Amino acid sequence: MAQTTYGAGTTGPVIEAKGLGVKFAVNRRRKRSLREMFIHGNKRDPNAEGDEFWPLRDVTFEIGRGECVGIVGKNGTGKSTLLKLIAGVLLPDEGEVHVHGKVAPLLELRAGFNDNLTGRENVYLVGSLHGMTEKQIDERFDEIVDFAEIKPKFVDTPVRHYSSGMKVRLGFALISQLEHPIMLVDEVLAVGDKAFKKKCYEAIDRMLANQRTMVLVSHNERDLRRFCNRGLYVKGGGLALDTDIDAALAAYNDDTQAEIDARKKRDAEKKKRAEQKAKEAEAKEADGDGNGDGGRTA
Repeated sequence: MAQTTYGAGTTGPVIEAKGLGVKFAVNRRRKRSLREMFIHGNKRDPNAEGDEFWPLRDVTFEIGRGECVGIVGKNGTGKSTLLKLIAGVLLPDEGEVHVHGKVAPLLELRAGFNDNLTGRENVYLVGSLHGMTEKQIDERFDEIVDFAEIKPKFVDTPVRHYSSGMKVRLGFALISQLEHPIMLVDEVLAVGDKAFKKKCYEAIDRMLANQRTMVLVSHNERDLRRFCNRGLYVKGGGLALDTDIDAALAAYNDDTQAEIDARKKRDAEKKKRAEQKAKEAEAKEADGDGNGDGGRTA
């Protein structure tokens, strides 16, 4: 039976995935979120029809306390989907995922914000949704705003007037305050200027120093090598390799280069066929013109 469970655990792995799989419908958002299931219950899914495919299937791994694991692979191979299954944003169609401890999701950092609320109101709203008490937010509010580099005049302004960068910075500043033992990070280190990235790196270093567990999805090899000691190479919807981060990146890069070489070969063959076809057409046209001249009379 497919399931996602969360609970405290003191020994053993903090994340366990067994035969994990999720199914989508082509060109349809067939997979329902927890919110949709709460609203619609067990009613028939109106988007259930259509061709189906499995972005992830038969994925099994364990992650121990204090590990930092990077997920690598091409776009569209299921990396972010896997992170959402661990976070509980998506429910599996097959297999199980068990998470032993609270999760700090550095995924879509702007997703929880309400554009009609101010920056201050959003900090209290999103913070409380992640389990922070009002007292904790009171104590850390100035630190959150300072880290996000939000100017005082914008703190009490609706976030619909914020730039996308301001929203992401505020989201990271807030989520990084959580003391949850598990962090799920999806490309968020790619945002912001050089100075802000440096602050993000330092914040993550501090969190990892306290034996927290992190799962990082990124295309930035420098970030992956900086933080991760282990890599999961996701390929074609399955777990192709579970090894150290350098070996995972090497396998991914080798496969990528092989695909590039194969594509170049196909393009060269296609060009050669087109050129040959053009030559044959020219020869046929020339032959036709010659036949026409020979048939003329003086």
